[in-house]
Amino acid sequence: MRNALWPNHSSDELREDAERVLAGDATPYLRIQTFIAEDDDGPCGFLEASLRGNAEGCSTTPVGYIEGWYVMADLRGEGVGKALVRAAEDWARELGCAEMGSDAHADNEASRKAHKALGYKEKRPVVHFHKTL
Repeated sequence: MRNALWPNHSSDELREDAERVLAGDATPYLRIQTFIAEDDDGPCGFLEASLRGNAEGCSTTPVGYIEGWYVMADLRGEGVGKALVRAAEDWARELGCAEMGSDAHADNEASRKAHKALGYKEKRPVVHFHKTL
């Protein structure tokens, strides 16, 4: 799933990054957490969230941030992504965050649409998202 989300990175880079995250190394963030969705066939989605000192479009600190979010194509629109985002928002709220940030490539219409459906607002010129928690 990480390869599908970040196709411009090598499998080795993604594996090393995942190992670092799972080991609790939040560098360069204050903290990082991985959320995994599973169905009867196993993992079907994931979301990596961080705790940052600041984020584009957010006015409070610290701020929760969606670093990466992926749901297998056949399960999109079924609530898996929403559940992952809600879990990350709850995590950030528990850590004292009042806001959650995210971003997407400007040409990634599916991601932009998914963010907006969950209450995030676009910030320009780079597409960043913001939601008051």
